[in-house]
Amino acid sequence: MEDSIFTKIIKGVVPSHKVYEDDQTLAFLDIFPAVHGQAVVVPKTQVEFVWDLDDETYTALMLTANKVAKRLREVLGTKYVGVKIEGVDVPHAHVKLYPFNTVAEYNAQQDMSAEPDHEALSNLSAKLAF
Repeated sequence: MEDSIFTKIIKGVVPSHKVYEDDQTLAFLDIFPAVHGQAVVVPKTQVEFVWDLDDETYTALMLTANKVAKRLREVLGTKYVGVKIEGVDVPHAHVKLYPFNTVAEYNAQQDMSAEPDHEALSNLSAKLAF
């Protein structure tokens, strides 16, 4: 299987705005956020679908998603953090976290044609990192 963009981020081939990392998982900011602070949590092992992860990796992924979601609420002051597991855009299991206050924010769509604001993302990742 060819390395996914997430595997390339894990390997350091592609830069990212890291929020959290441990031996099994990595969390970073999405460069095309639908909402301020949108984050992606991935296992360091490339498996296409979340439901195909072994129990240990699945548990590590969800525990990291929980930690990062709590950190997003704490730092950004949002009431909610939504979770989406889509599995259609990148062939690497991942959890998307959406900090939000309104249903409209949660349902916002990503603009993949916009130029990423790497300075703003870098500043935000520094605030969120733990």
